[in-house]
Amino acid sequence: MKVLDLDAVRAFVLVADLCSFTRAADALGTTQSAVSLKLKRLEAHLGKQLLERTPRVVRLSVDGKAFLGAARELLGAHERALGSLSVERRRLALGLSEHVAGPDLPQLLARLNAHDPALVVELHLGTSAALLAQFDERRLDAVIVRYGADEPPRDDAQVLFSEPVCWLATPAWLPRVGEPLPLALLSAPCNVRDVALRTLTEASVAWQEVFVGGGVAAVGAAVAAGLAVSPLARRVAPRGLVDVGARLGLPSLPESRVTLHSRVKDGRLRETLRLVTSGLAGG
Repeated sequence: MKVLDLDAVRAFVLVADLCSFTRAADALGTTQSAVSLKLKRLEAHLGKQLLERTPRVVRLSVDGKAFLGAARELLGAHERALGSLSVERRRLALGLSEHVAGPDLPQLLARLNAHDPALVVELHLGTSAALLAQFDERRLDAVIVRYGADEPPRDDAQVLFSEPVCWLATPAWLPRVGEPLPLALLSAPCNVRDVALRTLTEASVAWQEVFVGGGVAAVGAAVAAGLAVSPLARRVAPRGLVDVGARLGLPSLPESRVTLHSRVKDGRLRETLRLVTSGLAGG
């Protein structure tokens, strides 16, 4: 009877979920070459090619697709077996900025559950400032927030990646002639809002708020409805919106940085956090 290496199976599931050896390695806290070696040994053990590798794309083979469901069940059974011996379930209180989470959040949560079914995730969405305040009050174990280009991260921040903020609207959207630029924005305080308004004012572009949302989902809905243009990162915007900045002659917005603040010490929870950050970086 063939006995499977659970670490190799976990690496396979992460590569399949994240479509990347590099991001899977980050989630596991190891190197890309180590993940590749685990996968090669797993394929050799099974006598099947699970992945189709090209310089730019990693795809599941036919056998890989067939194996993925069983691999998830195996890992889930392993976690349930371990959980049956534990009285207390693990818990992670995580804060995620509205300007970092996006429409792929359900898929990311599904990956977390498949990775560690015994984990209770307490997820808080909000503004970066509010989440950092809760983190400092020790109400959250970790927070992932966004800093503006002119806002230096705190000393305890781990910079995950940088990305641009764009002027997003529906493809055919145009402002009314002779009227100030209509904007859909998050309510204050919001760093993205502040940077966008300052950039427009410095470029002498007249603007007016036509929609103020208490969350990015509300702002994205207003933009998708054709009410206005909004400064958003592509990751958080509804699908179908496009960058209209160049077409409308709007000033470019500076890149912002996404950072992690964490006091998590437990090895298993740190592994879960790495899966979250890797998933967001690839989103």
